[in-house]
Amino acid sequence: MRPLLVCILASMASVFAAGGEQGKPRTLVAVFAHPDDEGAASPVLARYAREGAQVYLIVATDGAAGSQQTTIPPGPELANVRAEEARCAAGALGIQPPILLGFPDGKLGSYADDPLRLFKATQRLHEELQRLRPDALITWGPDGGTGHPDHRLVSALVTQLVRTGAPGVPERLFYVSLPAEAMRAVNPSRGEPPLLIPQAKHLTTRVPFTPADLDAARRSLACHKTQFPAETMARLGETAKQMWNGAVPLAPAFGTAAVRDLFD
Repeated sequence: MRPLLVCILASMASVFAAGGEQGKPRTLVAVFAHPDDEGAASPVLARYAREGAQVYLIVATDGAAGSQQTTIPPGPELANVRAEEARCAAGALGIQPPILLGFPDGKLGSYADDPLRLFKATQRLHEELQRLRPDALITWGPDGGTGHPDHRLVSALVTQLVRTGAPGVPERLFYVSLPAEAMRAVNPSRGEPPLLIPQAKHLTTRVPFTPADLDAARRSLACHKTQFPAETMARLGETAKQMWNGAVPLAPAFGTAAVRDLFD
């Protein structure tokens, strides 16, 4: 009987480790500044959703500032279109509908407009994370991927909540960045800005994905029509396989241990 009991206990321990309390699905939350930012981690989000995890995307701003690639003027109409694009992208990845916090695009840290805006953003983000109670988090690194101020601030807010031990916020936080190949595909004439690409030695977490996950990422990118013209999407699609080479590299915010599973 003793060997049988040992086997049962070992099996129960495995179930708890894989699925959390009483087999509850693991939860991964990605926090980004704008609709389309999730593209930097999209194969990872698709992979974990496919494997049965609860995957959520929180978008801090309304995207109303837009880009130079759309004829829709900046403002509420563009914000509505980008919200629909975010929903389309989430559907393509197989994740939960996006949670849109709706803060002003490009003005997340505008102290002159609203001295309390960052405090409000921190509070709203914490409320959502406390509700979702994730097991792991993904956001931009301190560089913000492209260097965008909103990207950097979202990274800082998520990191702040982790460092302060905010209730419901896990310590397992990973930073995603944009490979140089992606920046060249988006801006062939300019290439990657200097001093933004993290050194490879810091990207100690590599999350493998399948061809199906990469296809989901490509379909997700295609939803963001206001941000990427067809030729840019084509270039990104062509370079995606090469730049990730079967695994998305991330940097753990705390610790340097090499892992292949965000929940490991």
